[in-house]
Amino acid sequence: MLWPMRVLLTGGAGFIGTHTALELIAAGHEPIILDDLSNADRDAVARTESLAGASIPFYEADARSEVEVRRVLQAHAPVDAVIHLASLKSVSESTSDPLRYYDVNLASAVSVLKAMLSTGVSTFVLSSSATVYGLPEQLPVTEETPTTLALSNPYGKTKRVIEEILADVVTANPAFRAISLRYFNPVGAHPSGLIGEDPLGAPTNLMPIVVDAAAGRLDAVNVYGDDYDTADGTGVRDYIHVMDLARGHVKAIENSGSGYEVFNLGTGRPVSVLELLDAFEKTNGVEVRRVIRERRPGDVAASYADPTKANRQLGWVAERSIADACADAWHRELLRSTVSS
Repeated sequence: MLWPMRVLLTGGAGFIGTHTALELIAAGHEPIILDDLSNADRDAVARTESLAGASIPFYEADARSEVEVRRVLQAHAPVDAVIHLASLKSVSESTSDPLRYYDVNLASAVSVLKAMLSTGVSTFVLSSSATVYGLPEQLPVTEETPTTLALSNPYGKTKRVIEEILADVVTANPAFRAISLRYFNPVGAHPSGLIGEDPLGAPTNLMPIVVDAAAGRLDAVNVYGDDYDTADGTGVRDYIHVMDLARGHVKAIENSGSGYEVFNLGTGRPVSVLELLDAFEKTNGVEVRRVIRERRPGDVAASYADPTKANRQLGWVAERSIADACADAWHRELLRSTVSS
């Protein structure tokens, strides 16, 4: 690949996008952000610029618009890669509003790919998900673990369909390179506290819910299911610090080979919901009340990664612990509370 690289981040004003932009700049690359701000704040880009000490071109646009995406690619030609982060991401919400998920997630991916092919941009990195593995028969999951469209939620199905589209696009266009990064569970924040996970509506991911409960904005954390076949009965996940995840994107565009590749981005260290709550309390010296609820549709008992392939081929290793993620998420909350008061 060329160096430095110019990289378009669709959905780049969000949680993962801002941290990835920061890591790209730290590695000497040039990020460009396109985001419709449906679940992000323009100020997050400004804070990212402040941390980086550099300006980041920003376009408020919908990634479902091929015309808008092509306009940005042409304005910054030559663009070396696109990291496609623009999507809806809640498993539970996708089960109640599947059409919205199919519309946004599939249409944005197709439009971005069309715009890339028409402008000669040949490297695509997909923000995919471990949900494509469904109910794996063995843990940890590797990239060879079977995936299927017989998944329990539409969110996972959209990611699986996009992966199939990428494989077909690469077959039809041998010069095109596509990489699917199957995330496990991103948590934490930048150590400065200036950027982090800031959903505009009610949070659906566990860590911001825990932060809200610790800060008193919620009465308790709802723990959905304590009768899974796990050590303490609660769901087990692979929680990866967002800074490690962001660095994985940089390593992907720098080190991956030709064709279509898939990589797990996870720590390989499973953590249950109760273990995360306990770690948050111990690390930050705060109490987090929890209430056991019925299982949610679409959730699986356990999912955690074998990250060996990314370690070997990308030279990427997750370095931060769950305690680091808890500390950084709470530091972000304390900083925001200080600023608002």
